[in-house]
Amino acid sequence: MKVCLVTAFPPSTERLNEYGFHLAKQLKRRDLVSLTVLADRMDSSADELPDFEVDRCWTFNSITTPLDLLRAARRHKPDVVWFNLVFSSFGDKPIPAFLGICTAFLLRLFGFCTHITLHHVIEALDLSKGTRFPKLYRLFGAFATKILLWSGSVTVLLPSYRKVLLENYRGKYVHLRKHGVFSATPKFPDISKRGNPEHRILTFGKWGTYKRPEILIEAFAQIADRFPNAKLVIAGSNHPMCPGYIESLRERWRDCDRIEFQGYIAEDEIGNLFSSATVLVLPYTSAGGPSGVAHQACEFAVPIIGSDIPDFRDMAETEELAMSFYEVGNTDSLAKVLTDLLENPTLQQEMAEQNFSVAVRMTMEKVVGQYLQAFAKALALKRRKKVSRRKPALPVEVWPVDLPQATEAMQTAFLR
Repeated sequence: MKVCLVTAFPPSTERLNEYGFHLAKQLKRRDLVSLTVLADRMDSSADELPDFEVDRCWTFNSITTPLDLLRAARRHKPDVVWFNLVFSSFGDKPIPAFLGICTAFLLRLFGFCTHITLHHVIEALDLSKGTRFPKLYRLFGAFATKILLWSGSVTVLLPSYRKVLLENYRGKYVHLRKHGVFSATPKFPDISKRGNPEHRILTFGKWGTYKRPEILIEAFAQIADRFPNAKLVIAGSNHPMCPGYIESLRERWRDCDRIEFQGYIAEDEIGNLFSSATVLVLPYTSAGGPSGVAHQACEFAVPIIGSDIPDFRDMAETEELAMSFYEVGNTDSLAKVLTDLLENPTLQQEMAEQNFSVAVRMTMEKVVGQYLQAFAKALALKRRKKVSRRKPALPVEVWPVDLPQATEAMQTAFLR
């Protein structure tokens, strides 16, 4: 099976590049799959990741993206074109973003088999911050969603998203699948050093929009005297829309030796970052889909604390994550939940074990296998339909109208 995966791809740092990398990594391991990544062009030259076939054929915020991807698909002739998408995957400006979303529909019109993994729906996004015309964005977001549903089959990662697409848009081919953890074979980490000698309270992400660690810093200040061996670790870089945000926080708290800013974390350093953490905190005001960081915490058996928003509740209940919640925007609530966890080693152990069990059940290897099985069935059905259309109809005269007369003729022929 020839698969073209449309996604931002490392060393690019655009939306969903990490998830795209792990999809590609698992696809590449399959003996019967030939993979080409149709990736985004980068502003500066950088070495491609070894052993991947990457065609950097489209540009972020370019209005020519649909035509660029159509040309690439015609060049590579895939059996399946698989899109890894959020609404801003192709641009953070309205027109390029909208045109990019239309690409899957364009490819389907030209006969390609397409599938879209959609990480959020427009109804779940908080457009009140950083958007000048939120009502207009919602209108065009709804239209873009309709186009996605015309483009082929769609996978979403939360039950509530599937419900929206089925009920609000009357989508037909909408599937629910797991987000997955990035490791193919998770191994339970050594957790004996958690709290010995220090508790490391970790938060990790691309900061500055709906992910802001100030509330966590304030909650940590409340409990710092009570837990003198605790340290707050803020990892990750700026969101593309908020340049300089993390640098401003680092400057503000530069004299506090119990707050550690680690910046961008390379792929091979993520294991050490999570394995040493007592707890992961997700200080979000809204969500853009199920949290990839929460799934990384599961992979390394880390308890999770998150803001009480619908997407996180949905994710925790659906996937059975061990996750405690605090009231959105309430510093005192977050401080209390942190205190309850740090004072209870038994709870830490139970949450760690439960989250690791979740990771074992939904490795990226299993998730990608489910996609490929669905692709194979869709391709087989498509081939059968082509064969049935090409098969000539039997002439009418081969079917005798007079059945008794036909029977007598057959008997006479047999006796001869």
